[in-house]
Amino acid sequence: MNSIMALEVFGVLVCWAVLAHGIWKWGPGLRKRSVRCPEKRVHARVLADQREAEFGCLRATEVKECSLLGNAPVACSKGCIARL
Repeated sequence: MNSIMALEVFGVLVCWAVLAHGIWKWGPGLRKRSVRCPEKRVHARVLADQREAEFGCLRATEVKECSLLGNAPVACSKGCIARL
């Protein structure tokens, strides 16, 4: 009986760990994304700030870094946000 209870508690803890990992990995926050730049028409890697626009819907709101610009601040029109 004790081993069954321990197994049930372990199963619940594993479920919570999987849920927390999923929210951390795919939830809101800064995420590296790959996108085609609409201005230069080449492939770029961007660091996008994802926020929850409405319940259950993530939307990229800002581009923090771009591989095409190097260490310079992102000062373009940021048309790639619509493609994220």
